[in-house]
Amino acid sequence: MSTFLFDKIIFGPVTSRRLGISLGINLLPTDRKLCSFDCIYCECGFNPDKNVAKAELPSSKIVKEKLKRTLQKMSNEEQLPDVITFAGNGEPTLHPEFAEIIDNTIELRNKFAPKAKIAVLSNASKISSEKVFNALLKIDDNIQKLDSGIEETICLLDRPVGPFSLQKTVEGLKRFEGQVTIQTLFVKGSFKNKTIDNTTPQEVEAWLKLIKDIAPKEVMVYTIDRDTPVKTLQKITKEKLEEIAEMVRKLGIKTQVSS
Repeated sequence: MSTFLFDKIIFGPVTSRRLGISLGINLLPTDRKLCSFDCIYCECGFNPDKNVAKAELPSSKIVKEKLKRTLQKMSNEEQLPDVITFAGNGEPTLHPEFAEIIDNTIELRNKFAPKAKIAVLSNASKISSEKVFNALLKIDDNIQKLDSGIEETICLLDRPVGPFSLQKTVEGLKRFEGQVTIQTLFVKGSFKNKTIDNTTPQEVEAWLKLIKDIAPKEVMVYTIDRDTPVKTLQKITKEKLEEIAEMVRKLGIKTQVSS
């Protein structure tokens, strides 16, 4: 099983396929994954057993101190990032102080790297929380996952932990009124004797319908790039991703392809 974990709270900068030179912030544990999904393609591997000890998360104070120190250093070296990205070992919006951390990050960005954007990579599982929702409205790149327009496929591919409703997720995404980017990972293969392929005509048609309803400012389509915990998954070709992207562009929505 693949287990690529970020061992620091602040990591990078790294070159992101989608975002440019990115300074990462990991609000999750540095020694294990913590996520509200358990995606079969996740580079961090599967979620740990439920019986493991409760995860310890860095406080907002510690995150602020470490980010300030890093941005000061990067400013002194004149090597500021294009974007400050909340990603890491799971779902960043699970952090109980997520809203406060966003406010702190905006403050530090404005002081040290005013040209840098702030991005959050999320699976949309916490957008029903008003604190999380309002915090996401404050950032530049609110990037939310939607891997299929069919709930059964999401449950197989993303494996939400706990109850999941695609309809409620879409309603939540529509509340952003366009201040959201949708990211979708396309993949095919098999898992537990079930075929997976979210690039079929039926899948793409259902997904496009939801994209039209959500009306995001941008869509990012991509495929697996690193090792995955499930070895029966296959990358989607650049040509196929471009074909899907062109369908989104015909809706009048900017679309970015990474392969």
